[in-house]
Amino acid sequence: SDLQKQEERGELLRPLVFVLLVLCSVLLYFKVSLMDPGFVESEKEAKAGESEEQSTAIPQVPSNVKMRRCGYCLVKQPMRAKHCQLCQHCVRRYDHHCPWIENCVGEKNHPLFIVYLSVQLVVLLWGGHVAWSGLYFEQSWDWLQHNILLVMSFFLIVIFTIVVLLLLISHLYLISCNITTWEFMSHHRISYLRHSELENPFDQGVILNLWRFFC
Repeated sequence: SDLQKQEERGELLRPLVFVLLVLCSVLLYFKVSLMDPGFVESEKEAKAGESEEQSTAIPQVPSNVKMRRCGYCLVKQPMRAKHCQLCQHCVRRYDHHCPWIENCVGEKNHPLFIVYLSVQLVVLLWGGHVAWSGLYFEQSWDWLQHNILLVMSFFLIVIFTIVVLLLLISHLYLISCNITTWEFMSHHRISYLRHSELENPFDQGVILNLWRFFC
């Protein structure tokens, strides 16, 4: 049969891989949006062992910087944490609140967020290629009427591809510098950066920054 011939030629493998990528993208979306991004626990909830481990991972605070309690949830904020008024929590290594996933991007879900963006970019590029291959341009009104949905889909895919690509590139650049989006945008307002002798006290070199982030 035709289906068996297509299977023998490997033509069924590509649509299967595409469907699996789309499924993986959807699962990653729900995982990133529903998981704890790194909410700061109160002193009563935090364990002593975890506190010691976190304190060794935090760079030395400049002597003229006073650590403070959050004015909203009253927890003691570790360095690089910020209160998100949308989530009503302080988030460790706060990067930003993403409206796409309706969740903060922080210490725990930031690496998975990068994986999600990467998979989403592959799906969009593949979908754009499929949409483009189905377009055969003709200068006629009838052709446009029959292909208007395909043309609109292609342009939407192009727009989303550009947005995701720029977002992924900007995040990878900031990760390679070991600085968050919030720190990059609000450098002049953050006490531990404003009073630091170094422009970026967390930068340990591109390779080590990437290794510590992903591994």
